[in-house]
Amino acid sequence: MSDGEKTLLESAETILRALTNLSPEDQRDVRELLAIITRGQRQDLVRWRSGLAALANAEELRNYTYQVAGCVGEFWTRVCFRKVQSFTARDEADMLKLGTNYGRGLQLVNILRDAGSDLRAGRCYFPEDELRAADLSASDLLNAPPDFLPIYLRWIAEARAGLDAGLEYSIAINPPRVRVATVLPAMIGLRTISLMEDSGLEALRTRVKVPRSEVRGMIASTTITLASQSRLRRARAKL
Repeated sequence: MSDGEKTLLESAETILRALTNLSPEDQRDVRELLAIITRGQRQDLVRWRSGLAALANAEELRNYTYQVAGCVGEFWTRVCFRKVQSFTARDEADMLKLGTNYGRGLQLVNILRDAGSDLRAGRCYFPEDELRAADLSASDLLNAPPDFLPIYLRWIAEARAGLDAGLEYSIAINPPRVRVATVLPAMIGLRTISLMEDSGLEALRTRVKVPRSEVRGMIASTTITLASQSRLRRARAKL
């Protein structure tokens, strides 16, 4: 257990007391969010108790990315509609869908980026039925077989689509500071995807990471321009 995790656990009682100070709507959303995330994390703990195995199918992977990240996009969208003045001109239903897909896309980037270390730790998030169709098993992926590349690239494409939803979501946000904070993860995620595409299956052996200098440059750029909606539209069109 890390020092941060220890501190968080020791603060649980204080955090739960603070929950009662929130509005009824906020309390409801926080409890729903916590229940969904906890369910996903619990499944993680149970799923790999018996050794390396893959998720059953694409639906199971998509459900997992919703449970640990897509639901977070929903949560913050609801909060912003209640609390951020002139948050967006788009319908809440549209923003909820975009926010969900954005969160799922970010989690897919994490899964793809950490695939090698996860496999070595006994976890495989790629669908077993897709591996079986390519005559592969989860244990085969440790050797980065060429037949796995189409599956890997297919999920990279789905992650990219999720981040594109994040760009669309960010462009729709009116307050500049909220837009800056919202778009940065998409920008870093898209750069990570580009590095993974360049690395191919070598990314299973060496973890891909955007250099800190590039991240600082993205932060500076978006802060100076306040993530201009017109600039974001042009960047999205290029991507």
